Amino acid sequence: MNGKKILVTGGTGQVARPVAEALAERNEVWCLGRFGTPGVERELNDRGITTWHWDMDDTGPDGLKGVPEDFTHVIHSAVRRGDDGDFNATVEVNAVATGRLMAHCRTAESFLYVSTGAVYARQTLDHRYTETDPVDGVADWLPAYPVGKLATEGAVRAFAQVLGLPTTIARLNIAYGPGGYGGVPMLYFRRMLAGEPIPVPLEGQNWCSPLHTDDLVRQVPGLWEAGAVPATLVNWGGDQSVGITDCVRYLEELTGVPAKLVPSSVTRETYQFDPTLRRELTGPCEVDWRDGIRRTLEALYPEHVRS
Repeated sequence: MNGKKILVTGGTGQVARPVAEALAERNEVWCLGRFGTPGVERELNDRGITTWHWDMDDTGPDGLKGVPEDFTHVIHSAVRRGDDGDFNATVEVNAVATGRLMAHCRTAESFLYVSTGAVYARQTLDHRYTETDPVDGVADWLPAYPVGKLATEGAVRAFAQVLGLPTTIARLNIAYGPGGYGGVPMLYFRRMLAGEPIPVPLEGQNWCSPLHTDDLVRQVPGLWEAGAVPATLVNWGGDQSVGITDCVRYLEELTGVPAKLVPSSVTRETYQFDPTLRRELTGPCEVDWRDGIRRTLEALYPEHVRS
């Protein structure tokens, strides 16, 4: 993409920051956020990105006052996760802030909302979820999070049609890579370093479709191109299905750090996707998950990677 004016929310996170930095090379990029991590705002500014302080909790009509309205493309990744367990506040903040953002950017060529695969109704551990599978927004590991995402998907669908704003809703799988905290695989590795237990299912293993940063960044323009009215819905994950237990065992193999896998009735549930529709919209992924995990470890924990 060249010469576009792009708005990114959640621009300090695992998903949106590498997108913002990559696009800033040939486009005008603005990042909205709280920028609570010391130094991160300056790092974005040094990459030529314009930053603007915005708190999703400020759902009043003046929350975006002063922000330009002439963006050509928007990727909305910011989220209130609902870690405090307040379902109503999670729904209110996410849905209202997203609606106001879409109304503010109503003249954009395309709006991309980053949702989550956690909205799907849990089926068998090895089920390959498609965009037409039933949803329920149930997740024992973080109950309010998928409820807020599902409610916001409803707001996004409504505003896309009311405003005539071409929109894509992308239900994200596990994003990982050398930027930020590294994604879920590195969360597991940190637990391994600390000697902490890693809950796994009582039988079988959880599966996922991990998406490396390089592929994620490469696919964003295709997801914008797919924007439509009514909104386009697509599962956004990698091409390969990976078992979480297999991933942890591979981390052991690469580092020699042991993992304490503990069978449990409550785990961080993950979902593997059928990539058919996403591949039609973006083309295939290019990073093999084993290579991606190794590269992520080498970037974030080089001292632990065996030669």
